[in-house]
Amino acid sequence: MPALRNEEHPSAFEPSMMLMNVCLSFLGAIIGLQIITTLGVTPNTSIIGVLIALIISRIPFSAFLKFRNIHRQNLAQTAISSATFGAANSLMLPVAIPFILGRVDLVWPMLIGATLGMSIDMCMLYWLFDSKAFPGKAAWPAGIAAAEAIKAGDKGGKQAMLLVWGILGGIVGSFFKIPMSALGITMIANMWAMLMFAIGLLLRGYSIAWFGIDLNAMYVPHGFMIGAGLVAGVQILMIFLRKHKTSDEDTQPADETPYTRDDNSVKVSIIRGFVLYILAGCILALLSGLYTEMSMGMLVFWIMFAAFACIMAEFIIGLSAMHSGWFPAFATTLIFLIIGTLLGFPPVALALLVGFVASGGPAFADGGFDFRSGWILRGMGKNPEFEVMGRYHQFISAFVGFGVGAITVALSHDMYFSQNLFPPVAKVFVTTIMAGVDPSIIRNLLLWAVPGAILQAVGGSSRQMGIMMSTGLLIVSPAAGLTVIAGLIVRLLVIKIKGEDAMIPVTVMAAGCIAGDALYGFFNSLLKVGLKK
Repeated sequence: MPALRNEEHPSAFEPSMMLMNVCLSFLGAIIGLQIITTLGVTPNTSIIGVLIALIISRIPFSAFLKFRNIHRQNLAQTAISSATFGAANSLMLPVAIPFILGRVDLVWPMLIGATLGMSIDMCMLYWLFDSKAFPGKAAWPAGIAAAEAIKAGDKGGKQAMLLVWGILGGIVGSFFKIPMSALGITMIANMWAMLMFAIGLLLRGYSIAWFGIDLNAMYVPHGFMIGAGLVAGVQILMIFLRKHKTSDEDTQPADETPYTRDDNSVKVSIIRGFVLYILAGCILALLSGLYTEMSMGMLVFWIMFAAFACIMAEFIIGLSAMHSGWFPAFATTLIFLIIGTLLGFPPVALALLVGFVASGGPAFADGGFDFRSGWILRGMGKNPEFEVMGRYHQFISAFVGFGVGAITVALSHDMYFSQNLFPPVAKVFVTTIMAGVDPSIIRNLLLWAVPGAILQAVGGSSRQMGIMMSTGLLIVSPAAGLTVIAGLIVRLLVIKIKGEDAMIPVTVMAAGCIAGDALYGFFNSLLKVGLKK
């Protein structure tokens, strides 16, 4: 490993680091599988990884003292969160779909296909992170929370106390059913994006009471996201296709830290990712015998559509996570399921399509949070070589988590399925596949895609207004919408009265709120699992 200008980044290949990552990954995978099959959610275990690393680093033996290094703690946090989301969302959910459908013979091909999809997704994040499309300086709120926890544990003092107060506030607020993550994220993320997010949440939550209309039954959120998602995809591509034109969105002031991914490398990465998805789709079709279910022309179309859907899903989910910390993975996958049904794919092809698309998005979003944590801890890109090297070792740590997660799912899925324990979302997907789609849905999807596309185009790639309003429309949480509005009002008042500098301690406390909400949700989920047993 080459020497860097200021310090050497710890290696993910160190025996002690590798052992730590493997042990934490196994813990994270078990937690993720247990909770997604009993409660249907996946907890954020990043903060748990940070706390474990902090505790271990205080053990007075030389073998443990090295974990006081903030970058080793970042690697440990990356491994456990990757294993949790990888095992639960990217693997267990996809393999449950063919099993519930009655095609047990497709479980192993789906596991292999989902593992490939998850891995390609993480590679694409690695290639795209800290580019114009997915900047390291963007919000990625959960990443800020993990970084602030690590920094506070390392430095102590006033910052640590602010973080502790924020964590306590997050725990107390969550106990009283206040969505503290939404409040914390509002203090960090783009205000326009959060305003659109809040409007979407409120419209979805109160549409029946206010207007007597069920937006979900009319497929308004899905159509809105289709339109916004297509425009977002075009905006991302246009950022890299523009060579001679400049604008506020695709230029960067000379005094700002440059991106570590240039336009040309990102263009190549998108093409490379698309090709890899095509190859993975071919492998999945071959292993599953899908070629016997469709004509050659339809099979080729299925492979191309699956690759396109994976790319678009990760862009939609990644942009949502980057700006708001929320990512509508289930709803986004459902959109492509509906489109696949309208295209006439048979049930088996739809099941494999859904599993393949579902395998990627959460890994992209969670990886973005982890890379954001590392980006902050490594000096916010001011030392590009150190940043790139540290991100590489995070990438390796993430794949340790994925590997452990894949092995855990391979060895344990039969045990869960034999007890009739499945991710609830998998049952929704199978029900949708078997029911088919009413042709009238096409009209609603196309109708509501128009305003979604217009809003996304007007807001531009920096605000992601269409994506964020769509995300809110897809989530049933009016309390979160009210909390975001309250947070925006407080944020504007603080800036007006105290100035922008006053937001620095507020940001630390906001990160604590997010961490506290995650901790409360994690332990509350474990308690519910215990009571359910």
